[in-house]
Amino acid sequence: MADGKEYVSSPDELGSIHISEDVLAVTAAAAALEVEGVGSLAANLGSDIAELFSGRKNLSKGVRVTVGESGVAVDISLLVKYGATVQEVARAAQDAVAAAIENATSFQVTAVNVHVAGVTFDHLRKPKQA
Repeated sequence: MADGKEYVSSPDELGSIHISEDVLAVTAAAAALEVEGVGSLAANLGSDIAELFSGRKNLSKGVRVTVGESGVAVDISLLVKYGATVQEVARAAQDAVAAAIENATSFQVTAVNVHVAGVTFDHLRKPKQA
């Protein structure tokens, strides 16, 4: 697997299964965005620059996956919708991310660290009428 990506491997009776860390990150991002009260993921400078140069949308911005001996750890940065209870949203995001990765891959999730980077007010804007 010489394409420069990191893979998580697990042996199987028929061979080995290799899953890109990008797959884990996108799974985590999708799960977090499904949580009520999450406005969006919070990009960091690195993901913004990568998106700019690659010309592709980075579906896992704000997510960092670390694979260790004991399992998968996820750091996720997000924006919470104004009016939502930050602790409740962060806890729900932790649960959703862990469940999504474990269900999709059967890998043990050892930690989901949620970093609330800010508050979004987008849901309060009313659409302009024509």
